[in-house]
Order: sequence, then structure tokens, then C-alpha cells
Amino acid sequence: MDPGRLALIDEAVAETLAEGKMPGCVVLVSRYGKQVFLKAYGRRALVPEPVEMTPDTVFDVASLTKPIATATSVMLLSERSQLGLDDAAAQYLADFGRHGKEQITIRQLLTHQGGLIADNPLSDFDDGADAAFKQIDELEPIAPPGTRFVYSDVGFIVLGKVIEQVSGQDLHAFTRQQVFEPLGMRETTFLPAEELRRRSAPTEQRDGRWMQGEVHDPRAFQLGGVAGHPGLFSTADDLAVYAQMLLNQGTYAGVRVLEPETVQRMISPQQVPGGLRGLGWDIRTGYSSNRGDGFSPSAFGHGGFTGTSLWIDPELELCVIFLSNRLHPDGKGAVNPLAGRIGGLAAAAIQPPPAARAGVLTGIDVLQRDQFALLRGRRVGLITNHTGVDRSGTSSVQLLAEAPGVELVALFSPEHGFEGKLDQPQVADSREPRSRLPIYSLYGETRKPTAESLQGIDTLVFDIQDIGARFYTYISTMGAAMEAAAEHGLRFVVLDRPNPINGVDVAGPLLDAGSESFVGYHRLPVRHGMTVGELAQLFNAERKIGADLHVVRLEGWRRADFFDATGLPWINPSPNMRSLTQALLYPGIGLLETTNVSVGRGTDTPFEVIGAPWLDGHRLTRQLRSAGLPGVTFVPIRFTPQASTHQGQACGGIEMIITDRSAFDPLALGLHAAVTLRRLYPDQWDSSRYGRLLGNRQVLEALQAGASVNQLQTLYQAELEAFCSRRQSFLMYPE
Repeated sequence: MDPGRLALIDEAVAETLAEGKMPGCVVLVSRYGKQVFLKAYGRRALVPEPVEMTPDTVFDVASLTKPIATATSVMLLSERSQLGLDDAAAQYLADFGRHGKEQITIRQLLTHQGGLIADNPLSDFDDGADAAFKQIDELEPIAPPGTRFVYSDVGFIVLGKVIEQVSGQDLHAFTRQQVFEPLGMRETTFLPAEELRRRSAPTEQRDGRWMQGEVHDPRAFQLGGVAGHPGLFSTADDLAVYAQMLLNQGTYAGVRVLEPETVQRMISPQQVPGGLRGLGWDIRTGYSSNRGDGFSPSAFGHGGFTGTSLWIDPELELCVIFLSNRLHPDGKGAVNPLAGRIGGLAAAAIQPPPAARAGVLTGIDVLQRDQFALLRGRRVGLITNHTGVDRSGTSSVQLLAEAPGVELVALFSPEHGFEGKLDQPQVADSREPRSRLPIYSLYGETRKPTAESLQGIDTLVFDIQDIGARFYTYISTMGAAMEAAAEHGLRFVVLDRPNPINGVDVAGPLLDAGSESFVGYHRLPVRHGMTVGELAQLFNAERKIGADLHVVRLEGWRRADFFDATGLPWINPSPNMRSLTQALLYPGIGLLETTNVSVGRGTDTPFEVIGAPWLDGHRLTRQLRSAGLPGVTFVPIRFTPQASTHQGQACGGIEMIITDRSAFDPLALGLHAAVTLRRLYPDQWDSSRYGRLLGNRQVLEALQAGASVNQLQTLYQAELEAFCSRRQSFLMYPE
């Protein structure tokens, strides 16, 4: 870790202290199981008398209780087969299973998809725990279970009760005996004893006394201080032990608390409307503002209302703990931006930075290293363009033309032509200047190799860089060529290349059955999270193409990698795809380009801006900022596109700036933009043309009817989850 980078934490904390947004805090950073940074800042208490903050200060960690105590206990009971994650909660709490709550599962409660309200009235807790649970039993869901993400304290109160019912112990006793004491976490507890209370950071006043070592949350307080949502107290040192246990796949100091598979199940991304959650953990949602810029896609964490956060990154072997009592003394502090900034500084302090990892070999690199053995004795037709190069920049055309035992017979080019420079309705056949080989256009009179063009060929090779969106047409070219290979009895070889926007994130509605076209070859979601080699295997199986398919796999690539982690040179795959940033924005913003909104074609920053002559950029900026989309911010602009939609016309609009690509969801942005345009400009924006690339009539009709983004996401959630399951058998690379 770079100590200079870590030292910047001092400056970040000092700014927040100077702004009066907290009295003090404790920050701990650990890497590979070793503390690399631990420091206390400011004061533990301001009134009734000042008390300095110390590293061993005990904090009311508020909603960190949810993953650390409640979710961990649920996972432990599941591991022991005492409950099932997909069991209905009513199986254990019979009175809860009424009024539409009969089918709410443990998993849905863990991921805040149970359909329960966020909080029931505080007055429901006035008469003690038994009466409070009776009030919860009488609640009706606000949405069908599994259809909405609503962050719900009620759901975790229910989980706490389930744990008590199944284990025969309340959450306090169970976690102390089964989790905290085995790990040596002696300062993590509900209902802290006097010695810990003296070291606790106070929050606000209750009934004329300072809440010090007494839970701040009023519902947890009314439940006796032990509840599934808040109630836990801990220190930075203890939380670091818990975090390292998870990083160690369930063990710490020789003590096993959870099995490795249980840990993996707990922290693996679960798609929820609007983001990703773990089981009890946040990964990427609207609640991720305290997530550090620079964390890997595998990072998970949580925050607490009192001003606490814990983020753990298995890929970086990094843990970042931020503990404050931002509510002291007047309840007005704010620390989430600071916690996220500290996480970003910690990630940036890693040497070498994660993006500097190099060594990825593409399919052509592997083929070359293996002396072209797969193609020896073959007569090859190569489907490629300017992106078909090896690590050193030598074209696949030259490499195959010079390969011993390989006869390169013909070339085939996709949309934008062999050199990737043409932006026109059709591309004509031509010849390659150096080799004089014919180049048959697959974006001209035909989009599939013809029998004539395949004369003398026994193997088709595909080597083109894709960008990871369903409607980017290079994968359609590949699919049509696979069909031609099968029809003519040819071998089909894919030289695989990375998905530049990573192979983990999958999002958006699936293409409707029967709506297949050149911009939608197969029933994929908008963002498929696969490489071209993986897609070829999926196409071959699901479309029953029957091609003699061979994929030359990448080496050194991990699914979570963005393109800049590969060490490969970026080559603009098409005229208006000029950077990794634009590729990442494209799945969401590209959906708008068939409508009467400019997406920046004809500017220097295509897909980074949108606008129209009738659009007020300031108004759209305010609306999108209010949506709280993680990892992206907006700036109002004016621009005049020199090509495509609104060519030569001054447009009001916005520029989209990605601030944290690991948290950014381009489909969430795209849908929010569409919903906002529909609401603000129902007469000006032609939403009917939005369906061209969206490819899902139900979602389009719901958008036109005024549905919210959450409602749109709910419509395709089940199909998206089914796709994620069926794609699993075609994935070839680790995360």
C-alpha cells in the first residue's frame, strides 16, 4: 500500500470535521489480513463535555447489524440445514403468514424483496416486543414478494424472530455463542456491559439522557435493544476480524465459523430491481454511496444510519471500516460521501493498481503461440476487421497469411467495413491491398456468407472485438456465419476476445421471441456479460445451429476485468465507439439512438451526451441527479451534432460522467433517462421508436403508460434471472 495515498485520508477527514458533519471518527484499512491504517480523529463526544476519539471507541453500528449479526446467523442455520433460504418465513412464524405474506421467503427478506414496507409505525412498538410482532403479523405487503426492492427494517426484524424461533436463542445469545466469541470478538455485542458503555460514542438524547451504549434506533430500543435490523455495538478492531473471516472463506485464527460455500453464497451478487445485493449485503444499489471508487465488482458492504460503514473486497483482499457517531449531538451530520471517498483512497493506495495487471492473451495470440496447430492443413476464410490484431498490433490477416500449413483463401468484413471506418447503410465487396485477397462484405447485399464466397474454404475463423451489448451487430454477423458454416459443413473457429465492459454484469430486458433481427440475433438481455466465444457456444446450443465449433480461449482474462485491465491496446471497434467509457455507456444510452434524441453522433463524445432542440439540459440534469444513480453524475450542456439525429441543430442536453464504473449500471441510467424523457416531454419525445433496440414490447408499453423504472425492471426480472442461469454452462472464465 502506498503510504502517501493513505495519508490523504487525513485531509478528507479534516474537511468533513471542519464542515461540522461529525464530531469524529475511526478509520481502519486492512489488506491481506494486516492492518495498514488505523486512526482516530476528532472527538467521541462534544457535550456535555468534550471527549477525544480513540481507536478503541465502541460504536452503535446501526444497520451493520443486518449483515454481521442477522444474515450471518441465517446463513449459519441454513448451513446446518435448520432452515432453507427459499423456505417461506411463515414456515417458522405461523402468525406472520397472513394477509398475503404466506409466500415471502427467507432469501427475499435477506435481499429486501419481501414486499414489506420499510418501517411500520413507531407506535406499534409502544407496548413491547410481543405486541409489536403482532402488529407486524397484521401487515399487508406493498408489493408481491420478489417484485420490488424496498429496503426494509421490518424484514430484518422478522428474520431476527425466525432465528430465535429456529435456534431457541435470541439474536444476542446466538451470535455471541456461535459467531463473536469463537472469533474472539469480545467487544461486539448487543446490550453492551458497563465497561463497553463507558467507551461508547454517544449519539443523541433520549428522555433527557445521552444515548451512550444504548441503541439509537427507536424500534430496536422498544424491542429491548436486541433486533434484527439495528442493535449491535462494535469496534474497528473487532469488525476487521469479522471481515477477515469472510475474506478467509469462513475462518479466522484457526476457527471456522462458516463453510466456504456458505460465504460464497452470502456474498455472491443477487439481481434485484435497480441493482445487486448479496444475502444481507449491499453490492450495487442506490444505497451504495459509501462504496469506494476503485473497488472491484466483487466488493460488498453495508452502512449504518448512525454513520458507520464496512466494505470488503475479495478481489483486492481489502477491508475498509469507517465508524462515526455523525448524529451527535443534534442528529444533523452526514458522512456517506466521506466513507466512499476513504474507500476510494484505500483502493487507489494499492500498489500496483489493479488496472495495471497485464498479460491477457487473445485467441489470435494463443493460436500463434501454439503454432496455428488448430488450423494446420485448413483452407481458411477469415471474418475480421481492423480490431483483429495480436498484442503487438500485427493483423490476424497477416499472421494467418504467413502461418505455415494454413491457406488463407478469403476475407469477410462486418458492418463498418474491413477498416472499421464506414458509417453507411451498406458496404461493398473489395480487396485487401496487401494480400489482394477478396473481402466479401457481410453488410451489403447479404449479411451471411454465400455459397459462392465460401468456395475453396473448409474453415471459417471469426476474429472481431465486440463491446458487450446485444444490439452491437458484430455478434449477429458471427451468428449468421455460424449458420452458413453448418449448412456447408465447414469448421467454425472463434478467436476469443475480452468483453470490454466485463463479463460479470448482466442487465436489461430480453429480446422478445419472434423479434430477432440484425440488431437482435438471439434472445439475450441488453447487456449479456459474455465474450464472443461464450456467445458462439450459446448460439450453437440454443439455436440448434449444429456448427462444428471450436473456441480458442483467452488466457489471463477474468470476468470482472474491464478492458483497461488486460494490457491490450484499445482500438475503436466502430467509428462512434472511441473509448471504454463510451462502450460502458452504450448499452443504456444506445437504446435512445433510434428515437428523436441525439446520442452524440457527430460530436467528439458519442454516447457521453444526449440532447435535442426541445430539451432543457438543466431540467433533465436535476431530475436524473435526484434519482441517486450510483457511479454517474450529470452536467447540463449545449451542443450541435454534425451528423445523424438533429444534424446542424443546436441541442440542449446533458453530459454523463462516470465517477465509479464498478458501481455504475448503464441500463439503470438508460431506463431512468427514458422514463424521465417520457414524463417531461410526452409530446416531443417519440417513445414509439425506443422499442427498436429495446426489443421488448411489454417493457415499451409499460414505459409509454408511465411506469417507473422499478416497475419496468420488475417486468423482466424473472426472464433475466432465467437467462443468468442458462448462460452459466457456457461461461469459460473465472471471476
